[in-house]
Amino acid sequence: MNSFDPSAIAVRSAHFIGGEYVETQGPTLEVARPSDGEVYASLPIGDERLVAHAVENAWYAWRKSGWATMAPRERARILRRFADLVAADAATLAPLEALGSTRPVRDVFAWDVPYTAEGIRFYAEFADKIGGQVAATDHAHLGMMIAEPYGVIGAIAPWNFPLVMASWKAAPALAAGNAVVLKPSEMTPFSALRLAELAIEAGVPAGVFNVIQGDGRTTGDALVRHPLVGKVTFTGSTRTGAAIMAACAHSGTKPVTLELGGKSPQIVFADAPRIDDVAQRIATAVTINAGQVCVAGTRLIVERAIAEPLAERIEKILRGLSAGATWSPRATLPPIISNPQAQRIDAIVRSTLEAGAQARCGAARAETDAAGAGGAYYAPTILENVTSESAAVSEEIFGPVLTLQAFDSEEEALALAGHADYGLAAGVHTADLGRALRFVRTLETGTVWVNRYGRTSDFIIPTGGYKRSGIGKDLGKEAYEANLRFKSVLIDVNG
Repeated sequence: MNSFDPSAIAVRSAHFIGGEYVETQGPTLEVARPSDGEVYASLPIGDERLVAHAVENAWYAWRKSGWATMAPRERARILRRFADLVAADAATLAPLEALGSTRPVRDVFAWDVPYTAEGIRFYAEFADKIGGQVAATDHAHLGMMIAEPYGVIGAIAPWNFPLVMASWKAAPALAAGNAVVLKPSEMTPFSALRLAELAIEAGVPAGVFNVIQGDGRTTGDALVRHPLVGKVTFTGSTRTGAAIMAACAHSGTKPVTLELGGKSPQIVFADAPRIDDVAQRIATAVTINAGQVCVAGTRLIVERAIAEPLAERIEKILRGLSAGATWSPRATLPPIISNPQAQRIDAIVRSTLEAGAQARCGAARAETDAAGAGGAYYAPTILENVTSESAAVSEEIFGPVLTLQAFDSEEEALALAGHADYGLAAGVHTADLGRALRFVRTLETGTVWVNRYGRTSDFIIPTGGYKRSGIGKDLGKEAYEANLRFKSVLIDVNG
């Protein structure tokens, strides 16, 4: 699927609680399509009472349905059926996801939907494979650590990959035997409803997977503070993550998993194999989803001997991209999520230029086709002559903006790669294995990619940050175990 008619896609402006769509009266939010700026729906704001109803319903369903206590293999079977339904529903999910997000429909069809389904299958297989352990004790005692679900997981997903991020939150929580109350972003709220509907169709008990709509200030805050929410998982900005962490501490000291902001470096040495491949890798890392990716490799730190030829190759690739609507078959650069966000990107670029940097390309709104008229687009940008204090180097931009800094030694490269606040990901491009391993051990980041940039689709390697880039891990076994609490048991055998 490469295109669709946006006017033909119907959305449901409702919550999903107890296995049913729930419509409410009261304040609403306008939801606009980033591709053309058109308001296409109104969204109900779940207030504290609605959130309490959803959480209490989830807790009751978790206790009464037997979801946590059923044979783990049966829970896995239901989740595998859920994954199959997601994969089979691509014709519905893909345009629904692309309609109001920054995800091109062909990418959703080819990647987001299959990736979401496979992630659910991955976590389904943990259901009967991790159950605690027997401790080493003397023969007079039997010691055990029993794995148990928290109960209700409060999950808040971001707008940049709505369907995928919802599954990152829900799949490991459900596999571990929890109920989920998910709040999607108010900017991309609708694909999560379909995901929850498919879960119930697969056999997940009604009330075990719920979606509440609303904003962060009202709905999200009520969710993380509710006393029946046993744990919170969030992906988004560092500022919001800190507020969530504080709210969880003030309302019951509940655990959190936070995947937050990043300002990731890509360090390229002159011996890096195949400079054309490196250029494509870097260009993709800063323009995929128009740079709206937490791990986007936005700081190019390159050995001086190849700085100019590498920059030339990257610039050529960036200039060849074509901005357009997510339903446009020829577009290769999707929109920014909103006009205010595009304005923020431009303000950071302007500030950096005023401080003495030069723009090699971009540094302006991007022209688009007729389908994207009124949308928020930003031209892929390369900024040179920057310093570590430049706004575009120090601040997370969340747009297709690449800064370029040159170095002459490993020590200088490491100094440039460091960041006072962020430590989410980094890329190292070199043919020298020893050098690569030195950087892997020294860089203060949660993920280091060597001679590549970006995750694979095998799910087993976790992701998460150092410093203000977050706490805990998504993906991998670690994400599953984060949805369990462990009870210690010691039995006196001779008692």
